[in-house]
Amino acid sequence: MLYQNTNYTQLLTSFPPRPIKSEEDLEKTQVVVDELLDKGELTEEEEDYLNLLGMVIYEYEEKQELVPDIYGVELLKVLIAELNLKQKDLVPIFKTESIVSDVLKSKRKLTVEHIQKLAEFFNLSPSVFFPKNQSENDFSELA
Repeated sequence: MLYQNTNYTQLLTSFPPRPIKSEEDLEKTQVVVDELLDKGELTEEEEDYLNLLGMVIYEYEEKQELVPDIYGVELLKVLIAELNLKQKDLVPIFKTESIVSDVLKSKRKLTVEHIQKLAEFFNLSPSVFFPKNQSENDFSELA
């Protein structure tokens, strides 16, 4: 679609940048971006055009609903559901089924020991059970 020696106006005419409103629009824009990137060395006009398309893509992606970060008990619930586990499967970690139940109902907090054992059990980093913005001071309450 793009030619070897194209000027900015030709680039704009060949694929006029417009706000992206769907995944289909995003895919079409990405094809043009990929063609430019595959070309290798770009002219100043092509770099400007590529930057413009990048801004259009960025604007669209910023508006998309992101999957919220989950951690702690919410993450534990998702893991249990995804792996079709039962509360009794977690007794080796929590010692009793009633503690598992209390944690899942947020009547008890996860302890550092629970998190370490859960991380081993699910083969994950213990950090996934903590909120991303939690400071070092907040961890002291878990100890």
